[in-house]
Amino acid sequence: MLDYPLLAALAAVIREGGFERAALVLGVTPSAVSQRIRALEERVGAALVVRSQPPVPTEAGARLCAHVEKVRLLEGELASDLPALAGPGPGVPALPVAVNADSLGSWFLPAAARFSEATGALLHLVLDDEAHTAARLRSGEVLAAVTAEPAAVPGCRTRPLGALRYVACASPAFRARYFAEGVTAAALNRAPVLQFDRKDGLQARWLRQNFDQALTAPTHQVPSTQGFLDASLFGLGWALHPLPLAAAPLAEGRLVELVPGAAMDVVLHWQHARLGARLLEALTREVAAEAARSLVPVAGLSALPEPAPDPRRSAPVPTDPASR
Repeated sequence: MLDYPLLAALAAVIREGGFERAALVLGVTPSAVSQRIRALEERVGAALVVRSQPPVPTEAGARLCAHVEKVRLLEGELASDLPALAGPGPGVPALPVAVNADSLGSWFLPAAARFSEATGALLHLVLDDEAHTAARLRSGEVLAAVTAEPAAVPGCRTRPLGALRYVACASPAFRARYFAEGVTAAALNRAPVLQFDRKDGLQARWLRQNFDQALTAPTHQVPSTQGFLDASLFGLGWALHPLPLAAAPLAEGRLVELVPGAAMDVVLHWQHARLGARLLEALTREVAAEAARSLVPVAGLSALPEPAPDPRRSAPVPTDPASR
């Protein structure tokens, strides 16, 4: 059986971002936290923490941290129904959720705010590209995610949300400078382009979709949704922006669409652990309601059937952290 005091030490180190802060939360010394994690690693037979700054979990460590969060979630709900069972530990657990930066900056936060106000629960948001957030669910790092992946992760439920619409924009001065003779594939690959980070393939996808051309333009990296928009407003480069954020600058003439009518839709889905927990269900309702208000409906988009149970989930945790 799992030793939950040892698991609590592991989860605290990852959640708090260090051994000393975990020790303060747990009311023990950093040495005691380190000893508990070493004991857990010996028991599991695998490294659980990469001792970097901040510490990060291995695949096995992430799965154990997710297990702790699920247990805390279910125990918190049980304690709310049976107050006599509530102990001195933390009350309502925080829900770890993966979300892409553009959703966070354009439509997700109103749903998060309503959920928190109604339940008193906390959210720990993990940012990642929409094409990679499902991997956070697979690793066990989060309990729910906004993702571009429609197929349900094993152990999760999935539901379609709609599409986040993107438009390729630049400032009027930038367009006059680089596209005086028209927006062509050659001009687009001479003009500086913005990229959120190395995972961001939206600009390349739009160029291939509309011009059948690979993207080879000089690239600025701007890893901030608001900074990304501001960079285009200041003429740093052209880029794809979520229409909910770009609509006002476009209406005001501070941005111009490079190819009118050539918007690109990114279909999003909501996946969450199949726990039956009331907090996850409440968050799902708010996310679905906000998506219905803010995203573009997609014809024929419906939930996919959940996958059959994965027999590997009952297999022992890998002993080699490099086996990821």
